[in-house]
Amino acid sequence: MNKLNFRLLKADEIECRIGTTSAKGVSLLLYKNARVDMALLDEVVGAENWKRSHQVINDNLFCSVYIRTSNGEWVEKQDVGTESFTEKEKGQASDAFKRACVNWGIGRELYTAPFVWVNLNADEWSEKNGKKIPRVNLNVSRIEYDEQRRISFLEIRDAKNNIRYSFGNSQEYNKEQEELNDAIAEGVDRMKRTKTLEELKQVFYSYPKLVGNERFKNACKEHAKQFKTA
Repeated sequence: MNKLNFRLLKADEIECRIGTTSAKGVSLLLYKNARVDMALLDEVVGAENWKRSHQVINDNLFCSVYIRTSNGEWVEKQDVGTESFTEKEKGQASDAFKRACVNWGIGRELYTAPFVWVNLNADEWSEKNGKKIPRVNLNVSRIEYDEQRRISFLEIRDAKNNIRYSFGNSQEYNKEQEELNDAIAEGVDRMKRTKTLEELKQVFYSYPKLVGNERFKNACKEHAKQFKTA
């Protein structure tokens, strides 16, 4: 059987779940849902080349995930589920399936996550039966991994797009900033070589991604002054 290469999870495939709560905030756990597992199995091995089954062993519900090899043999990996707070049997079956998929390598990188703590504001709490309950929607906005498939950068934002947690140094962000700075430098250099206001406008609008950039706009305005006074 060839080594399966399940890709690393993307930010929008990871969900945040509240782990612990204190008077000041919450800790978060990163997890994947069963739909992500099914999608990755379909993507990597093909919908016709995997299957699942469940069985009860010593009153515990187990799930086996089978993957068909190139010679037609079915290889099995199994794990047990835990009960959920809502639908007991469905939650246990889903958990067993997700754990079995981790055994195949899907989402195993989430176990390298750092401890995530988010302080909450006063308006991010509600009260139920005299107990304070967190009322906040937090999502993974960016995630990166190192060569060992460990989380090297993690960013979590709230529903208003405010960064509420950040870990590590983003290589992708640094690369984006480098590319942005190079584009601005190139554009400004071209602006300085224009001889008319019309040429300046053409250069400015030839960089649609920079039209809203303050540095780029200010450089254009500054260079335009010479044409207005000429």
